[in-house]
Amino acid sequence: LKSLELKHAKLKKEKFNTMRSLTIDEITILEKNRCQADDWTRISVAEDFSPETLYSVCFYGEVSLGVFDKQIMVEDGFLRHTGIRNATLRDVSIGDNCLIENIGNYISRYDIAEETIITNVGTIATTDGATFGQGNRVAVLNEAGKPNVLLYDSLTSQMASLMTRYAETDVERNAIMDIVAKHVAEHLPKRGTIGYRVKITNTREIVNTIVDDECEINGASSISETTLKGSQEASVFIGHDVICENSIVQPGASVVEGAKLSNCLVGEACHIGRGFSAESSLFFANSHMDNGEACAAVCGPFSASHHKASLLIGVEMSFYNAGSATNFSNHAYKMGPIHQGNLMRGAKTASGAHLLLPANIGPFSMCMGKIQSHPDTTLFPFSYVIGEGRETWLVPAINLATAGTWRDINKWPKRDKRPADGRKSIVNTDWLNPMVVKLALAGKDLLEKGLNEHPSADTITFDDFHITVKRTSAQRGMKLYEDFVMMFLAENLDDVSVLEDESDIFNHECSWADMGGLIIPLYEVSDLCNNILSGRINTLEGIEQRMAQLHSNYSFYKKAFAHHIALCIFDTDYLTADQLATLKAKGKDAKERWLEAIKCDAEKESKFCYVPEETYCNFVKLLDI
Repeated sequence: LKSLELKHAKLKKEKFNTMRSLTIDEITILEKNRCQADDWTRISVAEDFSPETLYSVCFYGEVSLGVFDKQIMVEDGFLRHTGIRNATLRDVSIGDNCLIENIGNYISRYDIAEETIITNVGTIATTDGATFGQGNRVAVLNEAGKPNVLLYDSLTSQMASLMTRYAETDVERNAIMDIVAKHVAEHLPKRGTIGYRVKITNTREIVNTIVDDECEINGASSISETTLKGSQEASVFIGHDVICENSIVQPGASVVEGAKLSNCLVGEACHIGRGFSAESSLFFANSHMDNGEACAAVCGPFSASHHKASLLIGVEMSFYNAGSATNFSNHAYKMGPIHQGNLMRGAKTASGAHLLLPANIGPFSMCMGKIQSHPDTTLFPFSYVIGEGRETWLVPAINLATAGTWRDINKWPKRDKRPADGRKSIVNTDWLNPMVVKLALAGKDLLEKGLNEHPSADTITFDDFHITVKRTSAQRGMKLYEDFVMMFLAENLDDVSVLEDESDIFNHECSWADMGGLIIPLYEVSDLCNNILSGRINTLEGIEQRMAQLHSNYSFYKKAFAHHIALCIFDTDYLTADQLATLKAKGKDAKERWLEAIKCDAEKESKFCYVPEETYCNFVKLLDI
């Protein structure tokens, strides 16, 4: 006993001021409650610790315990007293008023915060070399290519887009990767952590996993090398039969109902469930995936797939909706699964759509049938892309005047489930934006050129883009694109004096980037990469701050671009009041035609198949707002 007391005194000096060693009386009570330790002197406790609420607990190594002096809510209307029962603990710290019981194997090398509930769990452990899924390099888009994304807990759709698409050289990519790797190394904990008010129940195995505040894990099979990045405002929920390895799950996300993830990121407010299987894929901001599977896919904000037979592989998309049995083929059975595709924002695939990669689909387009010609419809937004045999037919701009597109562009701003404060990924939901306008202008010029070069042809084939367009479709598409541009100008031209000096930053060659929801001029991306290479921006925080600044400049970019287009239309250096009035009037007329076309499309659907009168009338009322 004297030797034990001396050890106690020594340990008291080494512990934090709020912690102390066990007293002889406390050890006696613990042993009476069937607790045991390989060395009682290695157990430290809070000053007000009481041993009465611990039963059948085995202690190994350094263990730190808080107080257990109140009841805790285990579910609505059900309170239980905190404490530790039927558990083996090795090298752990446990905060105040936790409830830990029925641990089948052990909890090892973990720091557990206050008021956490852990019941009916097999193993929770940190092993040597744990990464918690951070710093994990994965290959997306090109399934068989080099790893091109480095996962970390706050990875945004912008950073992913920068790594995969807009960093054009290995030197740029390596510079970005080095910054991210440094950030991970500086912030990675030395062992596993479980945060404040976490709830973990009926789960088999948790290894090398960070579980942040307010997260819940219920019935998972296995979670390993993973970070659950929750918060009090937006917790993470992991449901039954889930297997998650080498992955990151961000605030507000849920992974449930037997989903299986490997080398993935599940972004803010995303849902993965109903047996969905994903490997080496990224899901950002409000994406929703059920039943199907994904591999090497980059699913930007508001991507959705609900059906069992849908396969998203080797593609990048955003604001996307997959029809049932959608399939992308990235394997030509020659050089491996190396091909990739890009479905720009707002694109959709119809039921049974099959897209043979490589392929590029323009914004807000609909893909139908088996598309085998490797089309590039980037310059033709709002189109139907239809596979028929070895040929791909394009109906340009037709999707602009549909009720479905109107519903989509109006629903996204209302469906962001992320807390208003603390959103990491930037999501610009503006559909009438400079990037799409720039493409529509180019598409209109191409259609006009094709019609002029083939004045008597019923169809026009654009060999460079592997598409064929009917003459009547081209003529209608030109008018729709013109109306689209006029609506953009009417919305963004306010005063002839505004931005006259700034509009020269844009010209016909100016391209735009959609960086996972951030819409900016492409020259700004090049400038960002140059600043990273030169070392002027050398931290992850610096990159994110610059992207936030670019997003805040969006209104300026948009108005400057609109002013530039207006000058080009009149071939002048200065816009007069009369010219402005002319464009405003054309824009007003174009919007009226657009809304009338949407109304007609809705009426057509209501007559074609049963739509309740109330539903149709409510939809039409919204058009008049």
